Amino acid sequence: MKVGVLSDVHSNEIALEAVLADLPDVDALVCAGDVVGYNPWPAECVEAIRTRGVPTVMGNHDRAVATGTAFRFNAMAKAGVEHADERLSDDQRAWLAELPDERREFDDRVKIVHGHPEDPDHYTRPHEFGPDLLGEEDALIMGHTHVQHHEVYDEGVVLNPGSVGQPRDSDPRAAYAILDLDDLTVEERRVEYDIEAVQRAVEEAGLPSRIGSRLAEGR
Repeated sequence: MKVGVLSDVHSNEIALEAVLADLPDVDALVCAGDVVGYNPWPAECVEAIRTRGVPTVMGNHDRAVATGTAFRFNAMAKAGVEHADERLSDDQRAWLAELPDERREFDDRVKIVHGHPEDPDHYTRPHEFGPDLLGEEDALIMGHTHVQHHEVYDEGVVLNPGSVGQPRDSDPRAAYAILDLDDLTVEERRVEYDIEAVQRAVEEAGLPSRIGSRLAEGR
């Protein structure tokens, strides 16, 4: 069974469309949170994930939009939350509010969280990966750091697919991954997209220009 793994879409419809177009044949999709935030298309990205029935967990930006609590965010993040709040329908906001912090899928073989199994807001960076993060599941999927990385242990797989909409690992291409549950392997994938079009849309939406410029830097 092959599972497409997405995370941190962050309202970047152009990047999400590029990933979905690049996606090979898979049996399912999952998302490790932060569908919204930062970029100009929160409603479109929520609809793309929601209408496909993609099992999704709540990211910190999702939570901020759903609950109206962005007080700890920097100016760019806060602007993205406010933009999403203006653009989302009541149904879309309700969908975000109902997302869980954790999901178990595929007969409990896969556990999905946003930040860390014990703290949804913790940035679990690659040097923190280890078999101790795994419980009974065969694969643990996390997001939040926007850094693509995975490790395979005797106990199972720990995977961060990277960010679809705002990579921060010095590679500006949209990131995602394919998890093969038959042999417990991971294929990390990247795909180019029209960053300049996103930058123009950021400016047109009145969002901070740094949201767009940093995309070209992968940071």
